Amino acid sequence: MNKFYCGVILILISACSFALMPIFALYAYQGNATVNTILFLRFALAAIIFFIYIAIKVEKVVISRSLFRSLLFIGGILYTLQSSLYFESVKYISTSLQALLFYTYPIFVALLSFLIDIERPNSKLIASIAISVFGLFLVLGTSFKMLNFLGTFLALGAAAVYSVYIIISNRVTKDISPVVTSAFITLSSAFAFLIMGLSTNSLTFSFARSAWLPILGIVLFSTVISIFTLFRGMELLGSTRAAILSMIEPLTTIALSSMLFHDRLTPLQWLGGILVLVGAVMVVISKEQRRESVSR
Repeated sequence: MNKFYCGVILILISACSFALMPIFALYAYQGNATVNTILFLRFALAAIIFFIYIAIKVEKVVISRSLFRSLLFIGGILYTLQSSLYFESVKYISTSLQALLFYTYPIFVALLSFLIDIERPNSKLIASIAISVFGLFLVLGTSFKMLNFLGTFLALGAAAVYSVYIIISNRVTKDISPVVTSAFITLSSAFAFLIMGLSTNSLTFSFARSAWLPILGIVLFSTVISIFTLFRGMELLGSTRAAILSMIEPLTTIALSSMLFHDRLTPLQWLGGILVLVGAVMVVISKEQRRESVSR
């Protein structure tokens, strides 16, 4: 198969697999599984799979102490916090709204890049951020009286923390395999949720047996398969095209949520959601064009 089309298929598989995560989470909650239990199992089982893959495919992994500490921080603090906020938000707001709010993270990445790298934003980037912010206003403002502020705050918090995770991980993991990075990040996240769960008595395996299926779905589809296909797709297409194609994720979540839970967005919310995604795509393209102009 042509490399381009193969990359497109892999990225779409990755996006759709990620899109299933809030759906799986809702079914796991119905089986009385706690957030800490779900996330501990997610990262512990995923870490086992990643390390088995590394043992088979990679002869030796050499990681410096400083990089190891960075991976512990990225996984044990940042990814743990992002995952907690992400999964908690689904308890309070619909998966459709959560998906749209979380996909504001490219905007946070752009804003943080200005603060960290002290770059002057160009007009295209300012316009794209303005479009996404206006879209976000439509998504939230159309149902403002009925809006759950805690769920909204958690979803936007997850997007903000994820943007910090992206910026830091891009800086410290340049010279290491993405699969190795994922293995250590998921392992440190698993330990973090183990400690959190034991200290708060929220790590319990007395949930209904029916919850195991969605939990395993989160592990296999929304973690392992999604990460493997994302990395391979990025190798074939590049990060910019991969990021743009990944915008199908919230749309997939919305479609599944509508079919399974009869979750409906108003026409204005649909318009706002489209503007959020259009602005996010423009941010990605604008940042790539900036890199190309700098490199030249």
